[in-house]
Amino acid sequence: MNSATILSIIILYFGILILISRLVSRKDSSNDTFFKANKNSKWYLVAFGMIGTALSGVTFISVPGEVGAPSGAQFKYFQFIIGNAIGFIIIAKVLLPLYYRLNLTSIYTYIEGRMGYFSYKTSATIFLISRTIGSAFRLYLVVLVLQRYVFDDFGVPFAVTVLISLLLIFAYTYKGGLKTIIITDTLQTLFLVSSVFFTIYFICDSLNLSLPEAFETVKKSNYSKIFFFEDFITNRFHFIKQVLGGIFVTIAMVGLDQDLMQKNLSCKNIGEAQKNMFTFTGIFVIINLFFLGVGALLYIFAENNGIAVPEVNGTPRTDLLFPEIAFNHLALIPSIIFLLGLTAATFATTDSALTALTTSFCVDFLGMDKEENLKKENNIRTRHMVHLLFSLAMFLVIILFNYVNDDSVVSMIFRIAGYTYGPLLGLYSFGLFMKNFEVRDRLVPLVCLISPAVTYFISAYSSTLLGGYTFDNELIIINGMVTFILLLFISRKHNANTGLSKA
Repeated sequence: MNSATILSIIILYFGILILISRLVSRKDSSNDTFFKANKNSKWYLVAFGMIGTALSGVTFISVPGEVGAPSGAQFKYFQFIIGNAIGFIIIAKVLLPLYYRLNLTSIYTYIEGRMGYFSYKTSATIFLISRTIGSAFRLYLVVLVLQRYVFDDFGVPFAVTVLISLLLIFAYTYKGGLKTIIITDTLQTLFLVSSVFFTIYFICDSLNLSLPEAFETVKKSNYSKIFFFEDFITNRFHFIKQVLGGIFVTIAMVGLDQDLMQKNLSCKNIGEAQKNMFTFTGIFVIINLFFLGVGALLYIFAENNGIAVPEVNGTPRTDLLFPEIAFNHLALIPSIIFLLGLTAATFATTDSALTALTTSFCVDFLGMDKEENLKKENNIRTRHMVHLLFSLAMFLVIILFNYVNDDSVVSMIFRIAGYTYGPLLGLYSFGLFMKNFEVRDRLVPLVCLISPAVTYFISAYSSTLLGGYTFDNELIIINGMVTFILLLFISRKHNANTGLSKA
């Protein structure tokens, strides 16, 4: 498929999304629509649309690419997915009831009521930084693919490609916000899920394998090892590390993240929100298993056809193997299906993140949900400006990341999440489980700066300090624990009977 065809498909794709946005926001583009979708979203649409938001282009490209990486990862990612599933269930049973009981628009207002003003602003700031960086990394991967296979042919600079991508997302999200996204993400998830199954079919057809034969081929290959129980101390792929990491990364990056929680909070009641989460969890696990299967088939296809892993600046990039095969070694229809799936996976994540970032800033820092601010004339115009500024912030992060990145994006995202989301894990754990303690609110921002630094020191010197122990995704647990312990040091026990505090 040539670059002109790819560009035409992308233009048509975004034309459809912008048309949907105009139809949805034509009657109502109020803040209530943007922030909460008027609190009447259908749970089954939210559940299906969340698949696209949760998976992203990282899952679409990096997860299959890691299957055959030199690290020997194979299907180890499925151990992490098992942890994800447990984490989703904990969110549905513990955090969602809390958020619905308090009728929250931004989930960080819980911290204000429980711990105070500075703790509240700190938690919201952590989200803004974490989600901006994480979403920019996810978008970076797809922009890299578009640049390599489309825009380089037209002489368009990388920075311009990034800017165009973000402006297109801005165009269909800035009016309708969450209400638009719930509909567009449902469509994009349909493209994503269809793409996975069609890709498996077309690769099997190219390898002259039936689906049962493909299953046996993958099973007997060197790419299908799922469980790693060897050497708990030094093996970062160990089952326990991956599952624990999956649980706590999910609680932090989903349950304590305004992005995915905002969609859950748009359901009519807690019962529908929980049905959404349980349905979403089942689909999420199955789809990720298929992504790993795609990865194994891609490497088998590459071996049979003498295809090397693409390089960037002389460094092999496993997350470019899928687009390399799709665009240059398969027929037109499989290429189009891959392009639609990749575009849907990534932009469903980025549009949702932009809306959540705008919501958090407008509610947590500008107080747009407060009674005295609800009818201000310039509220909508201010919201549009905030939306644009976060688009520009993502642009700057992607440009910076393009200069420094030398690793697979999927591993980079979860490594950074361990540092940025860890303090949120500690703050919410303290708020939920230490109800008889009051923190010195003004010191909380300092705690949330110290804990990632301490965590980095522990990780950097873990081999020396912990007898050769190597951290992976479970590093977020250490960060959360450090935050929790430091909060204990700056807190006083509250005497419920007298109302007095004592050390």
